Order: sequence, then C-alpha cells, then structure tokens
Amino acid sequence: MEIIDYIVLLLYFSIMAGIGFALMRKQKKQEDYFMGGRNFGKLMQTFAAFGAGTGSADPVNTARGTFANGMSGMWGVMYWLFVTPIYWISAVWYRRMRCLTLGDWFTERYESKPMGVAYAIFGCFYYIVYGAMLFTAIGKVGIPLLGEELMGTKTEYILVPAVAIIVMIYGMLGGLTAAYWTDVIQGVCIILLSVLLIPFGLNEVVKKFGVEEDTWTDGFRIMHEQLPAETFEIIGGSAASEFPLYAIITIVIMNMIGIVLTPHFIVTGGGSAKNETDARIGLVSGNLIKRFCTIGWVITALIVLTLYANDTALLADADMAWGKATKELLGPLGIGLVGLMLACLLAALMSSIDCYMLVCSALVVRNIYVPYLNPNASEKKCLNLGRITGGIIVIGAVVVSLTMLDMFKQLELTWIVPMTFAALFWLGMYWRRATTTGGWITIIFCLLSFFILPRAIPKMVPELRTNEIYLQVNKPEEAKGGKAIYWTDGVHQLDNGDKFGKGSFRFEMMIYDKLLGLDMTKFQNAALKTMEFPFKIIAPFFVMIIASLLTKPNNKDSLDLLYVKMKTPVDPDPENDKAQLKRSYAQPNRFDDRKLFPKSNLEFQRPSQLDFWGFIGCFVICFGIIGVAILVSRIGS
Repeated sequence: MEIIDYIVLLLYFSIMAGIGFALMRKQKKQEDYFMGGRNFGKLMQTFAAFGAGTGSADPVNTARGTFANGMSGMWGVMYWLFVTPIYWISAVWYRRMRCLTLGDWFTERYESKPMGVAYAIFGCFYYIVYGAMLFTAIGKVGIPLLGEELMGTKTEYILVPAVAIIVMIYGMLGGLTAAYWTDVIQGVCIILLSVLLIPFGLNEVVKKFGVEEDTWTDGFRIMHEQLPAETFEIIGGSAASEFPLYAIITIVIMNMIGIVLTPHFIVTGGGSAKNETDARIGLVSGNLIKRFCTIGWVITALIVLTLYANDTALLADADMAWGKATKELLGPLGIGLVGLMLACLLAALMSSIDCYMLVCSALVVRNIYVPYLNPNASEKKCLNLGRITGGIIVIGAVVVSLTMLDMFKQLELTWIVPMTFAALFWLGMYWRRATTTGGWITIIFCLLSFFILPRAIPKMVPELRTNEIYLQVNKPEEAKGGKAIYWTDGVHQLDNGDKFGKGSFRFEMMIYDKLLGLDMTKFQNAALKTMEFPFKIIAPFFVMIIASLLTKPNNKDSLDLLYVKMKTPVDPDPENDKAQLKRSYAQPNRFDDRKLFPKSNLEFQRPSQLDFWGFIGCFVICFGIIGVAILVSRIGS
C-alpha cells in the first residue's frame, strides 16, 4: 500500500469517530441510545437494514464461493433473498412489539424473565460468532494487501483489533443514532466496493487474454472463452460442489425460519422506524439493495477466477481472493484506490458490527442487569453499562476471529444457532398454546442435540472414534475426495494404519443410516452437508408442539393483552399510540373479527391488501433479481 492509501483510511476512520463524538451528548435515555428515539424515516431505515445486513464477510464469501463453485457460489450470500417477502410482514411485528429488545418480547410472551435472560445470552453468543466472521474477512483481505506480517506480528493480529477500536469508539459513544448516520456513509461505500474492481478487472482480462482491438467490455466474452461453461450456471451444474439446488432450498428455508428472530431485527427490522410504512419499506429496500450488490461481487469473483485460477495461495485459501484482486488490479495505479477499497470493506464490517454491539448492549441492560441486579438503575447507569457491554461483545468477536479462522464454518454456525429459539418465536407469534415449559424444554433439547452431545458423546464413548461402523466415507467423483459421514472433521489415518473419527459426532446421520436405510456412501459431499440441516429445522418445532400440549397453558389474560397489542397499528404520535393501546387493552377482542381461524388457539389474521400485494411484489422482485443474475451470466456468451 502507498502513503495515499493510508491517508484515505485515516480520513475514513476520522469521520466515523467524529460522528460518535458529535452525537455522544444527545444520548440521555435508553430509548435514545438503543432505539434512536424511534424517529427514523424510510431513507435511514433503508441504509440501516442494508448496512446491518451487509458485512465485510459477504463480498469475501461470495468471492470464495465463486472461486470454488462458479456463479452458484453466490448462494453463500444470496440465500437470504427469498426471506425478503417475509420482511414485508415482519417489519410490522417489530414495530408493534413496542419493545427495546426482542428479549423483552420473549419475556412478555412467555411471562418469564429467565426466558429474556436466555434470549440475551443467545443474542450475545450469536453476534460474537457473526462478528468474528466479519473480522476474519478483514484479516483475509488485509493479508494480500499488507503482507503476512506487520511490525513483526501476523497482520490479522494488528489489523483486526485496530478496526475493532474504531467501531467501539463511535458505537459506544453515539449509540444507534451514530450507527445509523455512519450506515449512510458506509452504505455508499459498500455500493462502491461492489463495482469498483469490475472495470479494472475486465481491462486486465482483455490485456492478458484478448487481442489488440478488444475493449474492456470484451472482457465478458473472454471470461466465457477462458472458463468452463458450467462456471456460469446460477443453479446446479457440475461446478456447484457446495450449492446444488437441494442445498440452496434447504439453506433458504433454514434462514427464512431463523433470521427473523435474530436480535438486531427489533432495531433495523422496523422497531426504530417512525411508523409501520417506513419500517416495511426500509427493511425490504435495504435488503434488496444487498442482493443487487451481490451480483457485482459475483462479477468481480469471476474476474478473479479468470485471472488467478491457478494461483497457489488462492487454491489453498480462496478467502483471500478479494484481497488478491485489490492488490493486483488497484495497487499499480497508486492513486489511493487500494485504501478506498479497504475503507469500503471496513465500512461493510462497521455497518454491521455497530448495530450488533448496540443490540447486545440493550439485551444485557434490559434483560439481565435491570431485572436481576439493579431494578432501580438510573438512565445514566444503564447507558454506561450499555457502552461497556458493547465493547465486551466486540472484543469477544475479535478473540473468536483470531482463533477460528475458517469463515465458512463460522457462516454455518450462524445458520444453526438461531434454530435454538426459532420454534419459540414462530409458535409464540401465532399459537396461543405454546407454553413457557414447552419453550424451556425446546431450548434444552436444541442445546443438547446441536452443541453439547455431538462433542460430549465421543468423550463419553471414546471407542466410537475407532468403530468401523462410524468410519464410513462417501466415494463421490469429486476433486476434493470423500467426506466422513459421521465426523465433522473427517476420518484420519495414523502412521500404523489405524483410522479414527475427528471432530464432533453427527448423530443425526443415524436417522438416515440406521432408521431409513440410506446408503450415504454414494451421496455427494454437498448432500452429506445438507442432510445435517433438516433435523435442526424440524426437530425443535416438533419438540415445542408436543411439550406445549403436555404442559400447562399460559395465562389467558396475559396472552390476550400481548396479542391485541401486536394487532394494534402503531400511531406515529406517541400520545395517540398510548391512547390506542389503552383502548385495545380495555377491549382485547377488538380485532377478533379479522382472525382467519375464529375461536381457535391460532392467531393468524386476514391479510390486508397492503400485506398481500406487498408480499407478492417482493416475490416478483426476488425472481427479477435472479433473472438479472442469469442475464449477467450470459453477457458475452
């Protein structure tokens, strides 16, 4: 990097920190710090949703996925696309909850403060893992740009903590308002990074493989000439080693269920908006912008694949593809574009981390500190604790990032963790019979089956690791070879020839192997990976339903108040809104005439025309984006 690149980075950091200091004095109440006073319009909500939903890991994961799978690798990021229609509906939920955290809602729905504590712990763990993935992405990009070491230390050990300090400064000081204002700047940067490399990359493709009369736009044609045809297949194809169609469908369903209950949606999902319309438009628009940006990341990744397909460093670690392209394509120009690209990637990280930090702060303050440790805590104490907690969450993410460097494993973990509370959220929203006891049983079941038993079973029964029955490996015709069926880290062989399973035990595979009699040795690698997910999707709902039916129902009067609040439209004027809520609480059956299933325990409401057509319109746009991706794949063919 040149001096001008460092100047660009310094300027960017200074602006971010300056916003935090400028807004610090305006944060006097929890409502201000955690929710920005619930006064954000469409534009701010759009950039907040876009920023929180677009992290530094997204372009890096897209580049890695495309390098390994061709254009189908975009589904490592694009899987959230078909969640967007649900956002049109869920944005209203978050605004009508009228809560500062989703932990507040779980506490209210299940009449249990400990449930709020459990959700707060889940939220903090989730964002430490997710934040770690974003920090890891910065490290992966920084290594090609800055070298393996800085000041005698591994680059990631210097770069990641430095970035974390800047995030903590403006996030801890300025609260959500600072995060939203920086998200506008960072959103512009993210859009810029999505297209910045494309013209320079296409020009380099032409220089390397074209003829004299070719222009940079001929780069699309040359990419088709240089890469196998299956590289440009969006869905399926022989290149899709990680994302065949069945894997895409499974991952999409998993994230449709899980993403809406992650803690930041109470903020960026509409809870901080002025009104319900702003909440809907902001959340949907912000997420759709990201999907268009994803297409830009895919084009960039195809350029990288064309130019550096045989690069040994990238073959060993494709996560560094974006950094490699930045160094090779922008570095020789010497006009600060490398610094600009790094600033843009930092913007993608910061726009997510700042929100996650604040959400976790709110969870700890609202759902642990005040209820259990200091019920009479002043606003000042709550704000100060919120700032400290936010810093701790960022530090935790940095630690995990520097100790768990596999971004794809981090990504998969963010898919699985929300399943712990998925059944509680969805059934709690729409089924009165969902009980507190059923919820606790489901949480315990998920913790045991997803995280504890897969690691504990091999320790309790060590002979499992050497039992030939559980050392099966599939034999697909794939370049990467076979994959262990029962062990997450594969089957390894000692010098004496003995084999043993390494990692966690995938006991859910016994369902397919022992109960259904499937011969999984014939399955492709992607199929084995995908088969982990159905159990994690279905089992929590099954357990929650059975456990709820067998346990005591929750208090009817409390449920009446909760559900009528969720049905009461939000009035932008706080005083009018309080009056409407008072009327609803006095008349809990106020909206019963709109129930789809009257006199039942189901709380589905007849959709309004705005609900219906907005939902359909979102689906149309989603398929339109896939259409755009297909058109892009055919440019130059």
